[in-house]
Amino acid sequence: MTKEPTILSIETSLDDTCAAVTYGRRVLSNVVSSQSSYHADWGGTVPDLAKRLHEQWLPRVVSLALKRANNPHLDALAVTVGPGLAPSLEQGIAYCKLLATKYQLPILAVNHLEGHLLSSFAQTRSGSRGLTNPVYPALGFLISGGHTELVLMHQIGRYELLGETLDDAAGEAYDKVARLLMLGYPGGPILANLAQSGTPRYPLPEPMTTRKDLNFSFSGLKAAARRYLENEKPSLTLKFTQDFAASFQQAVFKHLLTRFRRAIDLYSPRMVLLGGGVVSNVALRTLTRSAAREYGLPVYFPSNQKLITDNAGMIGIVASYKFARQEFTDPNKLDRLPNLNFAKASEPPQPATSNTSSSQG
Repeated sequence: MTKEPTILSIETSLDDTCAAVTYGRRVLSNVVSSQSSYHADWGGTVPDLAKRLHEQWLPRVVSLALKRANNPHLDALAVTVGPGLAPSLEQGIAYCKLLATKYQLPILAVNHLEGHLLSSFAQTRSGSRGLTNPVYPALGFLISGGHTELVLMHQIGRYELLGETLDDAAGEAYDKVARLLMLGYPGGPILANLAQSGTPRYPLPEPMTTRKDLNFSFSGLKAAARRYLENEKPSLTLKFTQDFAASFQQAVFKHLLTRFRRAIDLYSPRMVLLGGGVVSNVALRTLTRSAAREYGLPVYFPSNQKLITDNAGMIGIVASYKFARQEFTDPNKLDRLPNLNFAKASEPPQPATSNTSSSQG
């Protein structure tokens, strides 16, 4: 029986500094250090600030991840190369290269979106939980602050992009409408929470009702929300904010679920995988599972909240499969890919010479 690899992974695609140690699909440690409070005054991630904080925090975050995993022998390193914010990606890659040189370990380059897709496969330290018997094709539904995508998964490592956002992602639209409602930063989760107590009574349109493809668009809905608030100038009472949040969320959910059902009708998947930060929204998970149940489809999503939002544990899961396929990347060719699309996750890099017998020291 082949020994599972122990991998140290680094994730810095946006404003969370993350490191994790995995043994195969077992997540031995998963450290996430959030920068949100540092960016709050600007209402969004400031690239130069994010870069500086990643540079400062990475040594401590990596050290803590190793300590929590009891400083194991390492077989490889993994790092997110994209998509994401270029200055943030740079810092994770630079530190990974530094560690690779120091400990003579091979590097696995990971697509952030593939991490979200495979996050349901993650197991606990003891090997419990996690998807163990996948059936294909699987429909991946990725909904986050930066991405909204439908992906057909033929097997691990073979993906087909079916539809993606043409402008704003769902989570991004939540944050921007939350800003209009003066809910603070990051406002998306606050808006979603308020929507639970509201009644959808305001006329916000479902996007792209005349298009029959599988793409998404949220910019028009965001613009409609802005126009209503500017024209009507309502008092932002708690009751109004709850109802407006519910109206906005209802339009988002209709759009998402219309495309989701259409993808099932067109491609007949055998299971559904949910991933991305917006999957934290319990109401959305409930509706998605209900829709999938109409087709007799099981729905899987990460069992641990930390695995739903950006984290390095999910990067380690992808890396374990890439390790088995010996998909190592030449450090001299390793670079940020801020606009990496999901299709590229199916294209393995050229193998690089590696020494997997080295340890982290």
